[in-house]
Amino acid sequence: MANNTSNSQGGGVHARRIVSYIVLILISFLCLFWFYVLFINSTRSNSELSAGFTPFPSVHLIENWTNLKNGTLPIVSGMINSLLIAVLTATLATYFSTMTAYAIHAYDFKLKKFMFTFILMIMMIPTQVTVLGFLQLIDKMHLDNSAIPLIIPAIASPAVFFYMKQYMDSTLPLSLIEAARIDGSGEFRTFNQIVVPLMKPAIAVQAIFSFVGSWNNYFTPALVLHDDTKKTLPILIAQLRNADWLKFDMGQVYIMIAFSIFPVIIVYLILSRYIVGGVTLGGVKG
Repeated sequence: MANNTSNSQGGGVHARRIVSYIVLILISFLCLFWFYVLFINSTRSNSELSAGFTPFPSVHLIENWTNLKNGTLPIVSGMINSLLIAVLTATLATYFSTMTAYAIHAYDFKLKKFMFTFILMIMMIPTQVTVLGFLQLIDKMHLDNSAIPLIIPAIASPAVFFYMKQYMDSTLPLSLIEAARIDGSGEFRTFNQIVVPLMKPAIAVQAIFSFVGSWNNYFTPALVLHDDTKKTLPILIAQLRNADWLKFDMGQVYIMIAFSIFPVIIVYLILSRYIVGGVTLGGVKG
């Protein structure tokens, strides 16, 4: 009887495992299929794309890239601008948000609960609500048509702060901080040499999300940047798609989109091992 029960349980576990693998394979296929379509279409000419979709690559990849590079849009400078803004945004957002979360986590002061609630309230305000005042402010500061208004505000990132605070609650004991203070460690040394290494998985996860969010951001850069040489790739892609119908080339659009997501794929490949571990640890309170 016991053998029958154990066999049935083992069979049930095996069946659930098979179902899990099938679901994961299906989801992976659905996620990767659109990347496949993108790279296939980037090898096809405008006339071939107009004729309909085919699952096989064509021979116009180099031609599309050459036409794009020799066009009127500064693709290389757009890549450099996007990389500069995204890297600085990810760095500032993760470091200073981690520092803010550490202050709320490690110190006791009268307005501690209010400050935590206030930061979460700011997180709920959409960017579109404050954009008019933001544009007026940067115009008075003579920062219009500059990347500075896109980088400096990244210091205040409520969403990153909230994630870091939740992660600290589960992984950073206050006893460790007290021990460092007893040993004579200063606050900045404690933060940089003890807290930051412990927060490395969470920092890597939020660095990825901040990088991708800044890289794909179109709304604010489109309002702030005006010169083509200062624009980011999402703006240049939109300009390419809105070109005159006589100059419109869908092959160039696809090759530019593929070109624009290449750095994001590299960042994910380098730091993806931190995503699952960081999200899991940050979501479970000890």
